[in-house]
Amino acid sequence: MQWMKETKHMQEVSTLRAWRWPVIALAMVLAGCSTQAPQPGFEQRPATVKEALVSLIPANAEDRDGWATDITAAFAAQNLPATRENLCATLAVTEQESTYSGDPVVPNLSAIARQEIERRADALHLPGFLVNAGLNLESPTGETYNERLDQVTTEREMSEIFEDFISMAPLGRQLFGSLNPVHTGGPMQVSVDFAEAHADNYPYPIDGSIRHEVFTRRGGLYFGIAHLLGYPAHYDDMIYRFADFNAGWYASRNAAFQAAVSQLSGIPLALDGDLTIPGSRRAGQTELAVRTLKARLGMDDDDIREALEQEKSLAFERTALYEAVYSLAMQQEGQPTPYAHLPGIQLDSPKITRNLTTAWFAQRVDARYQDCLSRAPRTLP
Repeated sequence: MQWMKETKHMQEVSTLRAWRWPVIALAMVLAGCSTQAPQPGFEQRPATVKEALVSLIPANAEDRDGWATDITAAFAAQNLPATRENLCATLAVTEQESTYSGDPVVPNLSAIARQEIERRADALHLPGFLVNAGLNLESPTGETYNERLDQVTTEREMSEIFEDFISMAPLGRQLFGSLNPVHTGGPMQVSVDFAEAHADNYPYPIDGSIRHEVFTRRGGLYFGIAHLLGYPAHYDDMIYRFADFNAGWYASRNAAFQAAVSQLSGIPLALDGDLTIPGSRRAGQTELAVRTLKARLGMDDDDIREALEQEKSLAFERTALYEAVYSLAMQQEGQPTPYAHLPGIQLDSPKITRNLTTAWFAQRVDARYQDCLSRAPRTLP
């Protein structure tokens, strides 16, 4: 009887493999091939791009010419196609995140900064009088840290305060080590960690550090555009890039994969785009659900883990796991499973006072994007 089971399993696996490539090919056709890789033979005069951008940036934005110059330079430096879609996507995110302010004001930032200091002090059981004494020290600007905190209005200012506090005051090192708690900034609210990891071809002289560049208009736009458009994906709608901008590269594709796994396993999953637990070898919710399918997939735990670890790259779509899951879903549902799904992530930040999600962010940006497209000159490809 055992040999009969093994023979049947081998037949199922063979049939599954036969399904894989046709199904994946069909899915890619349906999803389109919206990649952002440099296009051979694609040339766009910088002057034409800049002229179009000036016409698209709102008239009430300060220094439209400067914004257009920095965006044009970022596209050229990264060899990205300056299409109507890509330029409008950049402008839509910029307007959503900063309304064209190189260093946007954040309401109640002083209170947010103090809450972060108090939270860290409580976690370390540091007495309040000690923290207050440290904040009353004179900072490199000649003002005390307390005085600077009272006046802080932008993330750049807050980042600079924490930089000085960490480097100059012993208490700052105890509270924060070498980690500045300000993680994002600039006109597109890009992550400092992302910028530092993608700074190899940065085309400008660096003013002190990449962190400092993120808080400039030119640097914030350069790294923001890289985060939005600097990776290939088979999305047929820009809204999924907007979601990825908020949730991380390939979050929308991965959320669709999670939906397929949930359909096949019957196990409810949070469609958040995280296929593994960041920084951990422990199997998370998605990985455990995939493991319940391993007999049907013809894979073991190590095969599954190796594939899931490619979640932040296009290569994940070429793994046997991805192909097999989509093939099984096609067989079960009788129709192709969507390539992308808006991630269901609750946005959590001291700056956010409302009940917001990644889908909300993507939809808001998409509305701005559609408006921009309706106005974009036809001189652009």
